[in-house]
Amino acid sequence: MARPSHRSPRRSFFHRPSPGPSGRGRRAVVISVSVAAVAAAVLVASLVMAFRSDSEAGARYTAATPATGARVTDRPTPPERKPSKGSPTATASATTPAAATAATTATTATTPPARPSARDTPRAVSAAAPLAGRIRPDATYQGVATHYDAGTGDGACLYGPSDDLMVAAMNHTDYEVSKACGAYVLVRAAGGASVTVRITNECPLPCAPGQLDLSKQAFAKLAELSRGRIPITWSLLSPSTSDTVSIRYKTGSSPYWCGIQVIDHRNPVARLEVRAGSGWRRLPRTEYNYFLSADGSGCGGAIRVTDIYGEQLTINGIALRPDAVQPTRVQFARH
Repeated sequence: MARPSHRSPRRSFFHRPSPGPSGRGRRAVVISVSVAAVAAAVLVASLVMAFRSDSEAGARYTAATPATGARVTDRPTPPERKPSKGSPTATASATTPAAATAATTATTATTPPARPSARDTPRAVSAAAPLAGRIRPDATYQGVATHYDAGTGDGACLYGPSDDLMVAAMNHTDYEVSKACGAYVLVRAAGGASVTVRITNECPLPCAPGQLDLSKQAFAKLAELSRGRIPITWSLLSPSTSDTVSIRYKTGSSPYWCGIQVIDHRNPVARLEVRAGSGWRRLPRTEYNYFLSADGSGCGGAIRVTDIYGEQLTINGIALRPDAVQPTRVQFARH
């Protein structure tokens, strides 16, 4: 039904038509009421449809758009940032004994212990041998064995001739400025054969870390000399012995300069000190296995010797006699 032109006069429900003889006034009122009712119905229907459309659109948007919480949850979690060396956490781990112990316990629980390597520099020091250097107890080292003509058994450690030719030369790296001198080492070959040797010499470069150059007599205990080079493992020993420690002053020693050597010690020697005034003075060690007092301080006086386990032997009564082996009555404990 066409809507009346806006130019037509507005009709009202309260308009009273003028009476007429044919009753057309009453019919006009009825028609006006019908038109108004139809228009109202159309308007209500339109409003309902519009509201329904808006509701469906809102529902579709809600289903297609995740909630804010869902987007945060789905976002990839950033990787954990490890503390740098300069961070407080890293510093605490390095300096706090409790933290270090916890870290060690965690590592031990999740990973197998690494085999000690002769190439590790610096090496960790065993708690049982706080003064040990590269060679420490309770560790097995891998390397190769070669052989050389040991002659009288003397070598870079300057112990002098020996009737016992079960000796070896330690590679330059593990020789560690003569710290290996006098150490007893158990050497094992791949086939199960073994021999115990004493370190009396140095095997210079290119002898590799872990390598031992055995006397021919010692090498023959493991394999035929014709093989020349065999894989081995070796470890430090603290053997039983009836010998006691001896002291020797180097040729040319005097009250103004002296060199002091320790001989026949069961365990490797870590340091040597001489009595100086009311205290002790530590002497530097040379690569030829003497401890030197360049100004003569302590020469001819009391001597204190310490092994890698920390045991100290105080020795008195050693005369300042160059190139003379002077036995004592003391020896380091066995480990």
